[in-house]
Amino acid sequence: MALYLAHLNPVTNAHVEIVSELLNSADSVKVMPVVFRDGDREVNSRSFPFSFEARREMLKSVFGDVISITDDYTFYAPFRRYMPPLLSPMSWKLRRQLLRGVDGDFFSYTGDRTEGYMLRLYRLRPHVGKRRPLSAASVKEKMYGATMTPVETRDDNDDAWHKDVPDSVASIIRREWDTVVQFADAPDMTTRIMGMKFPKETGGL
Repeated sequence: MALYLAHLNPVTNAHVEIVSELLNSADSVKVMPVVFRDGDREVNSRSFPFSFEARREMLKSVFGDVISITDDYTFYAPFRRYMPPLLSPMSWKLRRQLLRGVDGDFFSYTGDRTEGYMLRLYRLRPHVGKRRPLSAASVKEKMYGATMTPVETRDDNDDAWHKDVPDSVASIIRREWDTVVQFADAPDMTTRIMGMKFPKETGGL
């Protein structure tokens, strides 16, 4: 089994390429979009605009039931409890979540060297692939830029983001456009630790 842990916010053509390659190299693929929760509320922001449910729908629109999609890659506030890595009991609880339902041989995939190092420390048997030039961050910036142009005057250049995602995903993003507008002018309420972004918290992370 291949485990793919990623933001997937939104699902891009690069993500589709990675999952397709994993399907060719493993008997099954478990995709886990990262989720941040504060109680019953999912924490979304400029960096993480789309909900887990929206991202699951994006993945299913491309792959159907060929892959399994779970929310096992969920961090629960206060997020500082996951630090420091390896010493925090919460970080090992997260590892158990990631391996829920995983039987037999498995490996995890990442395109990030720092994340690969962390996955190795947690004995998740990482395969570090080549980082794709297309990033979800660049797609988001194109979407946020498109919100600055009135719909009636928008042209192909303003909607250039849709070339970076599958057509089915573009349809979901257009349906969720209010979410894009909501975060377009919002500050980046995240902080980067060990190569990964986390939502900022009162009291720090």
